[in-house]
Amino acid sequence: MDEEWLLSVEQVRSLLEWIRDHAADRSIYPFMRIVAEQALRPEEARALRVCDLVLPEGDWGILAAPDGRKARAIPLQPQFVEFLREWISEAGLREDDLLFPGMRGGPLPVSGYQQVWEQAQEAVLPRDELYSWRLGEPISILRESCMVKWLRAGISAVTVAEWAGVNPSWLALRYPYCFRSEDVEIDWDHLAEITALPDVRKS
Repeated sequence: MDEEWLLSVEQVRSLLEWIRDHAADRSIYPFMRIVAEQALRPEEARALRVCDLVLPEGDWGILAAPDGRKARAIPLQPQFVEFLREWISEAGLREDDLLFPGMRGGPLPVSGYQQVWEQAQEAVLPRDELYSWRLGEPISILRESCMVKWLRAGISAVTVAEWAGVNPSWLALRYPYCFRSEDVEIDWDHLAEITALPDVRKS
């Protein structure tokens, strides 16, 4: 994943604002936001139910993202907890309901949110960036950009991997520019001291 293909924080914010103001299906905006802020795979976000969330008022929450046979826990900052609490209340959702239901009651249709996502890109992103976009599921760039944001914020690769449901080695291969060490000063004398093996004397 080339660095220039990722979205900046400002671009993500602008895209989400456009989606909030223009999406006919009210589930699309919170759905897109949780993908963008919690690095969920779109299919994981579509499968979420209200009961997968722990949302204490005024405190950090937990999102249990479905990941095969076992869910993985992702922390939710208090501001996002409040956003989800408001969404659940406004949408009239119950404990066992899908967190992002479609307008007809089932899961949020893929075609619906992808169409809105494409429209948002055309409306918000500069043309040169729009047409240099990588192939694949378009919305997944939000997840990619979130993982890189976490890594650049100093969160360890092991922790980011746990939250995103990937391997740390995959992160290093996918985003090598987040692991560059050119600016790290190495104390070579200390390194030689701690790695030196004891002398072996001949008997």
